[in-house]
Amino acid sequence: MRNYRELEVWKIAIDFVTKIYNVSESFPSSEKYGIISQITRASISISTNIAEGCSRKTANDFARFLEISIGSCFEVETLLIISTNLNFISIENSKGLIDEIQSLQKRISALRSSILK
Repeated sequence: MRNYRELEVWKIAIDFVTKIYNVSESFPSSEKYGIISQITRASISISTNIAEGCSRKTANDFARFLEISIGSCFEVETLLIISTNLNFISIENSKGLIDEIQSLQKRISALRSSILK
């Protein structure tokens, strides 16, 4: 069993969730059960799948959870683009968050590759 709390990628994912919650507070209240719910759940899924994967016994199982985490990153990125197109978030804020999520995608992917070696 691995200690997920020691993984830098997990720590970054946890910080990212906070940023998503903060930015989504400015979204219209009509999106409470729409984009707000979807983007917060997807951002939470990134770190929780890393943590859950750490509990798995085999490298392949851990890698599968990291793959799911990467999928959640892509989901968040897509929702950020949609939110920007709908003017729920500024282009500047969106760009910064998208840069962060793309960096996180690469880090998780690198971890996944190292696990499978």
